[in-house]
Amino acid sequence: MRRYWLVFSQAVTVLVAAYFVIATLQPDWVRRGGGASLATGVTLLESPAPAAGALPAGSLRQAAQRASAAVVSINTSKAAPRNPHANDPWFRFFFGDQDGQPQVGLGSGVIISPDGYILTNNHVVEGADEIEVTLNDSRTARAKVIGTDPDTDLAVLRIGLDRLPVITLGNSDSLQVGDQVLAIGNPFGVGQTVTSGIVSALGRNQLGINTFENFIQTDAAINPGNSGGALVDVGGNLMGINTAIYSRSGGSMGIGFAIPVSTARQVLEGIVKEGVVRRGWIGVEPADLSPDLMETFGVRAKSGVLITGVLQNGPAAQAGVRPGDVIVGVAGKPVATVSELLTAVAALKPGEAAPFRVQRRDDALQLNVTPGQRPRPPAQARPQR
Repeated sequence: MRRYWLVFSQAVTVLVAAYFVIATLQPDWVRRGGGASLATGVTLLESPAPAAGALPAGSLRQAAQRASAAVVSINTSKAAPRNPHANDPWFRFFFGDQDGQPQVGLGSGVIISPDGYILTNNHVVEGADEIEVTLNDSRTARAKVIGTDPDTDLAVLRIGLDRLPVITLGNSDSLQVGDQVLAIGNPFGVGQTVTSGIVSALGRNQLGINTFENFIQTDAAINPGNSGGALVDVGGNLMGINTAIYSRSGGSMGIGFAIPVSTARQVLEGIVKEGVVRRGWIGVEPADLSPDLMETFGVRAKSGVLITGVLQNGPAAQAGVRPGDVIVGVAGKPVATVSELLTAVAALKPGEAAPFRVQRRDDALQLNVTPGQRPRPPAQARPQR
């Protein structure tokens, strides 16, 4: 028994000596519980290393990684307007060369097809002489404008690179207020940036930004340079194209607007197939119902859109629509505001008759109106957002 005790004592002595030698020469080998010792001997607690592939609680990392590769930076340049007196030698003698510097612009875009199609805002590329696209993997390419739609402030570009990352289109109609979203773009040219927030409101209109407005409002930070970038859900699916912000300072104030992907898809299909977006048009002057207008026109309808004027020989006039009529439905869908009427008529296919429900004083009528092609608006300079 004494012999076994002697062997045990010697083994413990050797182990203790080895521990002190290792603790002195290699202290990292004997740290426990995430502890870390500073040179002063102060012990700190460190969190254990996360398991491989594990995500922190609430992380949106996967959504950001999935969508970011398909979001690009867009740089545009436009030649400076030439002074009309630039060729006059006396003008050049007294004032020198007055030719200005090229105007440059910055925005973002989203790759939506392996064929190189990119969605962005019309105001990002409007009037540009050259458009350069920079991918998240640092590749660059010159872009060609396939078509634009000023009414929705959307444009379709195309680049000629291969192995392109493509974003997955989501269902923007399924969004609800409170859903988490990410805004991805290149604000102020600092490089690709991801911000998070929630859907603050849906169906925002009458903002004076576009002709057709049905914006997703979000508090995810959107700043100049984000225009044309992606608004995605927690799965990394495209829900909207970031377009504008409400701001008194030029920076984000928590009120940003994005065009729903449902609208962007329609514009994309029209531009790619036909080069333009074809929308219905009937030639009327609509107004929301108000007590004064109802009294002036003798309107008895409780809801709908009042027609205050009808274009002579226009589609509505030819179908029998008169000033003072109230349109309450288009193609089986009720309309209660000017915005709803404009959207419903624009969705009609030009040249194909559609039923309109009309209230004319006490009479309920149904008129078949054959819409024409909506005229393109004149080009207007728009500020970069």
